[in-house]
Amino acid sequence: MADDETPEIEETAPAAPKLSAKEERARAAHAAASRRPSRTPEQREAERRELRRGKAVARTRRRQQEKAKRAQKAGPPATGTPPAEPKVSTPQAREGTVVSAKPDKTIVVRIDVARRHRKYQKIVRSTSKLHVHDETNDANEGDRVRVVESRPLSRTKRWNLVEVLERAK
Repeated sequence: MADDETPEIEETAPAAPKLSAKEERARAAHAAASRRPSRTPEQREAERRELRRGKAVARTRRRQQEKAKRAQKAGPPATGTPPAEPKVSTPQAREGTVVSAKPDKTIVVRIDVARRHRKYQKIVRSTSKLHVHDETNDANEGDRVRVVESRPLSRTKRWNLVEVLERAK
């Protein structure tokens, strides 16, 4: 080798240690924070108030849109005067089987209900027992009866016997 021809030695900076992803994110967040202008607490509070006011305006606008949509779906408002007296609803009626007629003037009626489950479409059966007022002690165990809702007659009785549909054999 000639004196003019010296081997080129590459000068490299010492290798920076490899950072984990978490450390890289933290370093990037710190760098971004240092680039932001520093604000006073009053400025931060003003920005917060402005953001909240904007959200409140958007919320009010959304609620008005929903209210208009509900009003459109319901149709035009009814005109005229409201009814002078409230509507009287018809009492509910049920049919069931007498399971006990031992108490005086009271029977226990089992109501069997079978309905289809909304999501799974399976037939779901359920029963409920009602204590029913039977003034004449007319019904016996096993009879099919029709009962109607009434005012509370005792702690558990809220139903009256209307008729015996089918006698037990």
